[in-house]
Amino acid sequence: MLTAASVAPDPDGYACYPSLRGRVVFVTGGATGIGAAFVAEFARQGARVGFVDLQQKPGEDLAAKLGAELGAEPWCRTCDVSDVPRLREAIAACAADLGPVDVLVNNAANDERRPVDEMTEEFWDAEFSVNLRPMFFASQAVAPAMRERGRGSIINLGSITWHAGFANVAAYATAKAGIEGLTRSLARDLGAAGIRVNCLIPGWTMTERQLAGWVTPEAELEIERSQCLPGRVMPTDVARMALWLAADDSRMCTSQTWVVDAGWI
Repeated sequence: MLTAASVAPDPDGYACYPSLRGRVVFVTGGATGIGAAFVAEFARQGARVGFVDLQQKPGEDLAAKLGAELGAEPWCRTCDVSDVPRLREAIAACAADLGPVDVLVNNAANDERRPVDEMTEEFWDAEFSVNLRPMFFASQAVAPAMRERGRGSIINLGSITWHAGFANVAAYATAKAGIEGLTRSLARDLGAAGIRVNCLIPGWTMTERQLAGWVTPEAELEIERSQCLPGRVMPTDVARMALWLAADDSRMCTSQTWVVDAGWI
């Protein structure tokens, strides 16, 4: 049986980014999946990491695991990102404890599938309240402190779903398409202050949730047909691109989409 561990790449030998040491990184949806990889990889670079997630126990477990590994636990709080006042409060609380946010990773998402004929207004609005709206308001919340320091990196997580034409994801795909427009707009509006804004698009990533619910034998064949490269995209593959986008190594990169999908789209 395919598991995340069985297809994970060897972690040794990857890049270290000195500019990330001591930087404050805030991740939404950081308890599991790609979000947990962001939290772990930034923490291993010596960044001071805070994250929020709707799932309390997985978040606490991740923080404890990294604390045992690295000697200090990431800051974490339970938060529904669709509740914008609560999200703002969490960002402010993290900044009060760790310092002003240098890197924002807008990762939280809900890719629930629903056929067109079963779509309701409530479902549509709920998808946008998680998958698009929080990205703007989290960015708005961190921008003032970034302006004061004359630097910052905002990384918005997009999706290949609308590029590749996945089925039964109309609300999710539409929200994710909007993220690319939001990224370009924020990059223009915030760039004069030295704030970079980029969109990171993962391919079909082998998270535990995907492996448990969606990666069927038929899906495996689709992945093999669609990717240019063999193998599977892992959460750490996506996280390593985020490290580069957050680090000073990419200091002149903004308003772009960066795709980690093994050549699917």
